[in-house]
Amino acid sequence: MKKHLNLFLLGLGSLLLFNLATPLAAQDAADSAAAGSEQELAELTPPPPDKTLLDMLAAGGWAMYPLGILSVGTLGFAVYNFLVIRRKSFVDDQVIEELDAAVSEMDIERAHEICRNNPGPVTNTFNHGLDQVRKESFSAEAVEMAFENASSKELSGSFVVVSYLSIIAALSPMVGLLGTVSGMVKAFNTIAAQGMGKPELLADNISEALITTAAGMSIAIPAMFFFFFFRNRYGKIVAEVNLVLGRLYADLLRAAGK
Repeated sequence: MKKHLNLFLLGLGSLLLFNLATPLAAQDAADSAAAGSEQELAELTPPPPDKTLLDMLAAGGWAMYPLGILSVGTLGFAVYNFLVIRRKSFVDDQVIEELDAAVSEMDIERAHEICRNNPGPVTNTFNHGLDQVRKESFSAEAVEMAFENASSKELSGSFVVVSYLSIIAALSPMVGLLGTVSGMVKAFNTIAAQGMGKPELLADNISEALITTAAGMSIAIPAMFFFFFFRNRYGKIVAEVNLVLGRLYADLLRAAGK
């Protein structure tokens, strides 16, 4: 009797183990089939196309238009300053030698003619000072005052174009930040209207926000670099212009016996 009971319990345990193993095997088979289906679907689905630079710019929204203008302005002002902020544009050694020779001989009319025929910051400033020279009365204070007033006017004009780069460097991040705020407002409006069911719409709005920020910084960094570059170059040229004017003024005083 005990032997029959053991056989019955053994059979009952085997049956229970078989019943438990069957759903697990079926679940594993289902999971494998699902994974295979997902892999096949991924293989059949084409990858999303890579975005070009124009696509990214278009995704930036309205803020890319003023940023585009600022980027063109940065390039234009940089090229202009490369051509204008040069020593040769301010100081012509040959003209300075001719002017120095005329001043040493106290030939004021010839010095006037040299200045008129070779317009520039140095010659324009010196010509304005020569207007204060009179044969009857020569006032060194009047000539020096005329030099200072004329040099301020002549030298400040070129620096205005250099300062435009500083303005662009300050405006570009602000415009980019405004585009960022606009994109985030659109994203929250999308969430309020449609919930979180369409993440692709949120992705477009967030892309707009990030692209405008990156574009603003990409414009501001080179604009600030060129501003400091040309400002330092301009400062060196202005210092040399002042030295040349000081030498001419000293020669003028020496020739006039002052």
